[in-house]
Amino acid sequence: MNQHHFNGLLSSAATNARQRGFSLIEIALVLVIVGLALGGIVSAIGPQLENKRINETQKALEEVKEALIGFAIINKRLPGPATSATNGTEVACATEIACTGLIPWTTLGVTKLDSWAKILRYSVTPAYTVTPATSTAGTKTVQTRDAAGVLVNLATAEPAVIFSSGKLSFGTTDGGNGIPTQSVGATNADEIVNNGASVTFIQRPVNTATTVVGGEFDDLVIWLPKTTLVSRLGQAGKPLP
Repeated sequence: MNQHHFNGLLSSAATNARQRGFSLIEIALVLVIVGLALGGIVSAIGPQLENKRINETQKALEEVKEALIGFAIINKRLPGPATSATNGTEVACATEIACTGLIPWTTLGVTKLDSWAKILRYSVTPAYTVTPATSTAGTKTVQTRDAAGVLVNLATAEPAVIFSSGKLSFGTTDGGNGIPTQSVGATNADEIVNNGASVTFIQRPVNTATTVVGGEFDDLVIWLPKTTLVSRLGQAGKPLP
């Protein structure tokens, strides 16, 4: 092999090495770009999925409300809460605390869970669970916070409240005999109220900030208005006495 040919081989090898080096760099750059793109997609999809879960849970709550009205039309009263986390038939109740628990999903024929696999919760005025229920004022109050953080009433003297404990704190998961979920912090004061409430509940927009009045909040609360219940029973020819 002559010197000229040897030098040519060295030059070719160096060129190939440089090309291989550039290819690895290019591949690394592509991987970085793909990673950034996927990260952006995941960041965008995450909030969308959470909004979907919120919307689905709101729909489930509304379906429970409709089922309660249907039950009242047939039975002239509202049901008590579920017997337990594994038994969805209603249980008789006579006090505010006893009449607050989980939705009686079997009795109502509705889904038991929210979108975070927690059992939907229910609180009913005791007087509305007897047959026949009377048109007495309900005992449930739902509040929110105004721009200054002051609690104000959204609804008062209502027959029943239905709510989801949301993604994070509190609630009862659908596993085993029902596992209570504890609070993930101590700043979510309004959620703590809801978890122990039997008469007054709080509904606010979802907020992850721990510094706002009432703390972070992801409960979803609706209520069965007395006016709606009375109207629907009247339309069905079964007015409350």
